[in-house]
Amino acid sequence: MSSLIAATILTGFLGSGKTTLLKRVLTEAHGQKIAVIENEFGQENIDNEILVGDTQEQIFQMNNGCVCCTIREDLRATLSDLAARKRKGELDFERVIIETTGLADPGPVAQTFFMDDEIAGAYLLDSILTLVDAKHAAQQLNDRIEAQRQVGFADQIFISKADLVSAQELAALQHRLKHMNPRAPQQVVHFGAVPLQDVLDLRGFNLNARLDIDPDFLEPGEDEHHHDHEHGEPCGHPSHQHAHGHHHHHDDDVQSFVFRAERPFDPAKLEDFLGAIVNIYGPRMLRYKGVLDMKGTQRKVIFQGVHQLMGSDLGPAWKAGEPRVSKMVFIGIKLPRDILEQGLRQTLV
Repeated sequence: MSSLIAATILTGFLGSGKTTLLKRVLTEAHGQKIAVIENEFGQENIDNEILVGDTQEQIFQMNNGCVCCTIREDLRATLSDLAARKRKGELDFERVIIETTGLADPGPVAQTFFMDDEIAGAYLLDSILTLVDAKHAAQQLNDRIEAQRQVGFADQIFISKADLVSAQELAALQHRLKHMNPRAPQQVVHFGAVPLQDVLDLRGFNLNARLDIDPDFLEPGEDEHHHDHEHGEPCGHPSHQHAHGHHHHHDDDVQSFVFRAERPFDPAKLEDFLGAIVNIYGPRMLRYKGVLDMKGTQRKVIFQGVHQLMGSDLGPAWKAGEPRVSKMVFIGIKLPRDILEQGLRQTLV
């Protein structure tokens, strides 16, 4: 297992501080050898100060043992090339951070690690980190579905530039982000200065480990009652009103909901139903995850997916006396909650 190269996807709005965060990770003396894959070269990118040297060279080593490369071609080919050069001893690195462009959809990047056998055999996708610029987030979330997607995909959300907004604006933003993605912890950070342990080895995609670290990742949040709005029912929270004062329910395209069941699932029925759902709605399903009580096993079944790809894993056994409640969270773009809930109920024993 340790031979796999851990990979982190860093995404976020334009100007949210991804480059600052990357510079810090790359120059900090943490003793880890990191390869950074830059998805583009732009004005605000890392090349100005760090990527000195001939930018025609695609991969080069920095003096602290980190490696940088720029993608001018397919991500899969770059990952494959890096892994091959590591095997041959030409490059020495332990992990990869992929910085996506400001408006990229992280979905296809994440899928690369599951779809391709060669990549899946060399890398372990650790997590997707999303940086959100507190000052411009409300506008960006209103205007750009890509910004919403980045929030929906996140395993961890870092909010930067919070010192530029009022406490009320920050609280409203956090509420809105939680509404879109209740699964990702949020952390307010100062100009991209994030402790390294909050960036690496988060194990967002490692099913069992995630539960070992955070067994309550699907517990109802303290404000989950906000998240059970019926369709069209207005929410009075300030983040759901426009600044000019009249009441407006923010219908973000990216939304989440949690499904709970006290009866076990019938494994064959559930598999058929989920298979049909991802066939139809896969492109709109960003992340989904759950801890399930399945008929026929004494162990928890942990499942998750990105778009059309899903996987499941046997987790720890249900403890004696522990209520065997299944919980699933779905994060997606305008998902038909009623169809999903009704279908899931029909797969229960």
